[in-house]
Amino acid sequence: MSNPRTNIFAALAVVVVLASVALPAAAKDGRVRIWTTVTQAHIFIDGRSLGPLVWQGRAYKLSAGEHELGIYNYGYKPHVEKFSVTDGQDTKLRTTLEPVGGPVSGPFGRIQIESGHGRYGPAAVLLNGKTPDYLVGHSDMFNHDWIWKQELLVPPGTHTLTIVREGETLWSGEVTVAANQRVIVKPGDNSQRTTDWPRGQKLSSVPRFKAGIASATVAVAPVVVSNFSATPSQINCLDSSRIAWSTSEAVDVTLQGSEVAVSGEQLVSPRANTTYTLVATGPGGRQERSAAVSVNSGINASIGVAPNEIRYRKIGDRVVEHGTATVTWSTTNADAVNIDPLGSVSATGNRSVQPAPRQTAVGPVSESVNYALTATNPCGGRETRSAALRITGSIEPLPEVVLLSVFFPTDYPDERNPSLGLLGSQRRGLTQLADGLKKYLEYDRNARLRLEAHADERASVQYNSALSGRRATIVKQFLVDQGIPSANIESTTFGEEQNLAQAAVQELENQNPAKAPRQRLQNRRGDWLAHNRRVDVVLQPSGQRSVRYYPHNADDSGILWQVPKPSKSTVEKNQ
Repeated sequence: MSNPRTNIFAALAVVVVLASVALPAAAKDGRVRIWTTVTQAHIFIDGRSLGPLVWQGRAYKLSAGEHELGIYNYGYKPHVEKFSVTDGQDTKLRTTLEPVGGPVSGPFGRIQIESGHGRYGPAAVLLNGKTPDYLVGHSDMFNHDWIWKQELLVPPGTHTLTIVREGETLWSGEVTVAANQRVIVKPGDNSQRTTDWPRGQKLSSVPRFKAGIASATVAVAPVVVSNFSATPSQINCLDSSRIAWSTSEAVDVTLQGSEVAVSGEQLVSPRANTTYTLVATGPGGRQERSAAVSVNSGINASIGVAPNEIRYRKIGDRVVEHGTATVTWSTTNADAVNIDPLGSVSATGNRSVQPAPRQTAVGPVSESVNYALTATNPCGGRETRSAALRITGSIEPLPEVVLLSVFFPTDYPDERNPSLGLLGSQRRGLTQLADGLKKYLEYDRNARLRLEAHADERASVQYNSALSGRRATIVKQFLVDQGIPSANIESTTFGEEQNLAQAAVQELENQNPAKAPRQRLQNRRGDWLAHNRRVDVVLQPSGQRSVRYYPHNADDSGILWQVPKPSKSTVEKNQ
């Protein structure tokens, strides 16, 4: 029989074994071991101050994963690198710090930090900044004045001293030190004491960093802005100036509050007079320089119109004359130019313009159009100029073309007298027609007249055709002599064809405002013959036709109307 207690312990052992199998192993940390060429170099991991290296191969316990190492020592170029830590393993990092800068010249003041080995030592000492780049050493390097010197030598002036350890600021305050003086700072009781420091007078040039077994000297170089200039210092509004600077011993440089490289140049385009300020800071202090850029906001502008007067003529609904002018303008130091009424334009240019008058009523035209230029720039500059253009001319109604049929005496013009037969009353009617037509041709230069010539039924068809042709010719020539272009006149001869019927003649007589004498109306045939000795006039392309009223009230109407052929002398007398 088994022992119950033994069985219980066996069961517990199984439970423990099972539990150990089911639970995951606890995560382990790793370590990083660091070697570098400067024993007193200060170690920062992930931005936290872990103190001086003290001995080569020193191990730092870290969680597994990615980290960043920073090794800083004044007088040497910082070393920064990423590295990985693996669970339970050592990561080994070996670095070489490169010295930078030469010896530092005085005058010097000295800061002594009485921190002891408690809370304030050995902690990182930052001068005039809060980042590792401002590190000048650790507090145990500057804490006594024995035979083996431990000295922090700084340029005379006021400095901000900050003591940091493990990411915590232990103490921070301003320290003012004069040349050849020593300021003893006691962070523990937040006190400072100043004493003479005769040794400073003997120091002319000191290495930036020097350390022994029990001694250390750090000589901090002053921040210098060796050049800061704005070229040119006077610009127009839209131009640029080149800001150039060079510094030494600076960690951070700002231009107008924005970070820039420690040395460089930058184009600026200020919109007003601006003073640019460069601030350079480093462990050796702060230096500020200024450079001014003056901005000319003034604008030069001009505008003109040539010619300064144009002609405008409108007949009816058609513009028959419309002059053109050119607006020319020029501006400098402007980025926005507007010309009313042209709108937005380039800074300099010209434009062809053809303005119409505001007037719409019939009558003479005499108006001015004003071209107003406004030029501006983003610096507050503004300039206005103007130029006037005169418009002269007229707005005319559509010309009236009085179309009257032309009547001829019996058998005129004949073959022997082809230029005879156009009597005075008919000439006056044609003159009025020509005057109206010349104006109408200014409205429509493609207008034309069609002359439709007729003869009464007496004589043969061939004779009457030739007779009507002579009538068309004499009418056309008269119109040409009055200034109507020959190309705008065409002729059609009908002879005795398409004569007016007697009923049509009777209707015309009923409507004719010039009433016919009774004897003419009684002689219906003679009146019918007189109406068919004519040339009708048609205005193309409108199709307007001449009025066929017989000129009974004309002083020569008796000669036109008489049935027998008048004598040559009678016709010549009345022509």
